[in-house]
Parts: sequence; structure tokens; C-alpha cells
Amino acid sequence: MRDPNNHEHHSNPFVAWVNGESKAKPEEEKKLTPTKEKRAAKSADVSVHHDRFHKAYKPLAVILCCAFIALLIFVCVKTPPFGVTDAPTNNEVAQKYIEEGLEDTGATNIVAGMILDYRAFDTLGESSVLFTAVMAVIILLKKDGDKKKEMTERQKKEEALQQHEEELNDRHRDVILKKTAGIVAPFIMMFGIYVVLNGHISPGGGFSGGAIIGAGLILISQAFGSKRTKKFFNFKVFTIITSGALLSYAALKTYSFYTGSHHMETGVPHGIPGAILSSGFILPLNIFVGLIVACTMFGFYSLFSKGEI
Repeated sequence: MRDPNNHEHHSNPFVAWVNGESKAKPEEEKKLTPTKEKRAAKSADVSVHHDRFHKAYKPLAVILCCAFIALLIFVCVKTPPFGVTDAPTNNEVAQKYIEEGLEDTGATNIVAGMILDYRAFDTLGESSVLFTAVMAVIILLKKDGDKKKEMTERQKKEEALQQHEEELNDRHRDVILKKTAGIVAPFIMMFGIYVVLNGHISPGGGFSGGAIIGAGLILISQAFGSKRTKKFFNFKVFTIITSGALLSYAALKTYSFYTGSHHMETGVPHGIPGAILSSGFILPLNIFVGLIVACTMFGFYSLFSKGEI
């Protein structure tokens, strides 16, 4: 630890403040040049301002929290009762979704028509947030290949021992978990695909179906080990699927919004309402969103449990 009685004077006021050097030692004051005297004075000012801020921080935090609580209570009191017809939410926007949604989008599921047609750019933003989040986690947690080259012999032995333990764990996993996962996982994946493909004609869609598929991938990895899972889903596959799905989603909606704003026909028929191949771009958009959500869920699981995908 650093000796508090043995301070080394720093020219940087911030460094001096961090180290607790609010002012120079008495024996050093005589040796200070005019420039150092100014810097010491600035350091003392920083310390004084910090003390003032520390004293005002707690009362200001209490006042801010009370104001936020009062605002939430006010909003709750002024919120219209549930089911009131003249509530602000019952406006012409919701009326258009309900009355003209089937004609405009071709989707019998009003929610799918709203989030993947009327407000498709919002959904693109949400998918981009998921992709950005998992990329940020990859940057923070993914093992760096350059560091492996600089490892000492002891570190290499420890890593080899860790890999050997992981292989043993993969081989001797719970038999009941393996057998159950082998039976249940295919049905989970099939159900997730069904929810995605039928999202425009029934409750479901890309978000819920993608979450089911992601849960199926997690179950497979938990039961059979990450080594087997990497045979069909690794970092390269993850990057190709998520990037391709996001770019394809953006391309389709850019095209449809461009033609719509210029009153041009998209050339994509809505089809027969209630059929699988209907609702124009909504079906492929649901597929792209489902792929992004599934990869994101499994990516987070792999990163936090193994440190890599």
C-alpha cells in the first residue's frame, strides 16, 4: 500500500487530489517555484470543491428521488381508468390499426401488422440494439488471441488443464439431462419455428419464436456440451446469421417505405389473409427478427458461461 505520510507532489491537480495531496508539505513550500505554487493552489481548490460537492450530494439526491416519486404518483392518479372510451390511447391511430390493418398489411394478427409494417423501423431499431448489446459483450468478454501467444508456460498449462476439465464434464454429463434434452429439444425448436412462421396469422412472431429457439439452443448446449454445439453454431455462424438478418431486414423495409412514400406499388402481393404465404414482407421480416433474437439469447448465454461463442 501507499504510505500516506510519504506523498510525492504531482504537477497534475487531479492526480494530486486522487492521491490526497491537497497541498504541499511544509518543508517543500519553500522550494516551490511560482508555477508549482499555482498548481498547488489549483489542487487545493479542487479539494475544496470536492468537499462542497460531497456535502450537497446527499440532500440533492433525496430531493431528486422525492420529485421523481411525486411525478410517478401524479401520473398514476391522472391516468384514466381501464376501459374508458375517451382515454387518450383510444385515438385515430389505434382505430386505423384495427379497421384498416388487414387491408393495408394483409396480416390477420394486428400486432404483427403494426410492429412489422406501420412501425417496422422501430422493430429494426430494437433488433439493432440486441445486436449491438451482444457485440459489446463480445468485445468485453471474448478471449483475445494475441494474449494467448504471450502466455507463460504456467498459464498455458492451466488453460490446458481447464480445457481438459471441460472435456471431462462434457463426457460425463447427467444422463437424464442428455436423454430428456434429446427428446425435448427437437420439439422446442419445431415449436419455435412454428411460432415464427405463423406470427402474421396468429399470436406469436419473431420475438417470441426467436426466444423459444434460443432456449432450445441453450438446452442443447447445457445437455451435450459446448464442444458439440460449436459443430453447428460457432462465432462465424453467429456473425453471418445476425449480420445477414439485420441487413436483409433493413433492405426490405427501405424498399417498402421508399415505394410507399412515392405512392408506388411494391410488387409484393398481400396474398389471402390467413394463409402462410401472405402479408407481403411481414413473413420474411418475422423470420429475420426470430434469427436475431435466437442468436442473441444463445450468444449471451455462451459469453457469460464460457467467455466465448
